[in-house]
Amino acid sequence: MWLLRGLDKDAVLTSIDAEAEHIRLARESLAEYPTTQIRLISGDPLELLGRLTDGAYDMVCLRLDARDLAAAIEESHRLLRAGGILFISNALGDGKVPDPAQRDEVTIAIREAGRHLRSDDQRWRTTLIPVGDGVLVAFRL
Repeated sequence: MWLLRGLDKDAVLTSIDAEAEHIRLARESLAEYPTTQIRLISGDPLELLGRLTDGAYDMVCLRLDARDLAAAIEESHRLLRAGGILFISNALGDGKVPDPAQRDEVTIAIREAGRHLRSDDQRWRTTLIPVGDGVLVAFRL
């Protein structure tokens, strides 16, 4: 809702969620806003990201299965305009990512995706905000 309050009148908020119930609840919560500013899509996020228009987005927020994170970052680069912002929540993986002893599949996937994103300095500028479970913020160059 906070994002919608700051949008220009011609801007559109697109939200993708694999859970149809989450989309239903979002529709209820956002009922006071013009439907022309909201596009809620139920389905596989990674598959649906691939169908969205290149360079048409100012911001992408990711919170999805960590095993899909690297592919979603690549799709996000394609979707974002130059100067667009990528937000990745749970970037610290419940505090496990900074601990090299943590070697479970999810932690490794988050760690490797974050490392790749931070090292890709020809396409991104990044910063990690260590609040909660961490937010990795990347600016598309």
